[in-house]
Amino acid sequence: MNTTSPVDSYLIHIPVMLSEVNHALGVDQAGVFLDATFGGGGHSRAILEANPANEVWAIDCDPEAETRAKILKETFSDRFHFYRTKFSAIQALPEVFYDGALLDLGVSSFQLDDPRRGFSFRHSSTLDMRMDSSSGISAETFLNTASRAELIEAIRDFGEERHWKRIVNAILSHRGMQETKRSDLFVELIVSCYPLRERFRKIHPATKTFQGIRIAINQELLELQEALSKIFTRLKPHGRLVVISFHSLEDRIVKQFFREKAGLTKSQTILTQVAHTEATIISKKIISPSKTEIARNPRSRSAKLRVLEKL
Repeated sequence: MNTTSPVDSYLIHIPVMLSEVNHALGVDQAGVFLDATFGGGGHSRAILEANPANEVWAIDCDPEAETRAKILKETFSDRFHFYRTKFSAIQALPEVFYDGALLDLGVSSFQLDDPRRGFSFRHSSTLDMRMDSSSGISAETFLNTASRAELIEAIRDFGEERHWKRIVNAILSHRGMQETKRSDLFVELIVSCYPLRERFRKIHPATKTFQGIRIAINQELLELQEALSKIFTRLKPHGRLVVISFHSLEDRIVKQFFREKAGLTKSQTILTQVAHTEATIISKKIISPSKTEIARNPRSRSAKLRVLEKL
């Protein structure tokens, strides 16, 4: 049984690329910052500790993040503000303008490590996968009610799963059964769709299918597209937007948004500067975690960091 308290959980949480994020945001200089993906609060805490005049506005749609946020509120009082909402709903917050904003995308360690949430294929649990466990449909409901086209979009397009056809057919033939209700049995179903020679590779066969279903039920790509535009409007002149993504679909959206704001159009393989420019891309190349960080925190290995500065 997991008896870890929220405080203990915070202490073992490892925020990704912490020093790189702090450097990109310029947190050593006094400012007002947005942590749009609060999660375990590691980045928020680091920003608040970097300068006694720093202020952080944090948001997260996960009800359990609100409990963790209370720890920071007790410590930093009026310098820390938390709102439980999705990051595309930033307009619901007071009209504050930020010196820097962070989006650390993907699933938090708390969500992955909590068997009740159903995000990880390494636990035996109900299939939930909702970022906000108080609203929306669960993965179980999706698997048992989605159309073939919706399943294909989730597994082939969002999950980028090569064996999508076999997996979709297996899901449809096991509706109403435990294989589409329990995570461990669903994993076994996915593995059975893989050729034997591919079942024991470094990347687990269930990885991409779980990713695709999670993206689908949480509408993550649509949320990201909406959030980038809304957050950008809340940046001060020279304010920076820092985004950490963990898979190619997210990174593609971020890269395209940054190019558009920087007035860059892609003609074949050449990027061309156009007249209308709202921002400058600070990170000309993707910033990746160091080998030391990956060794300490393997979950950071696929992280990609990009930085945009508003003009």
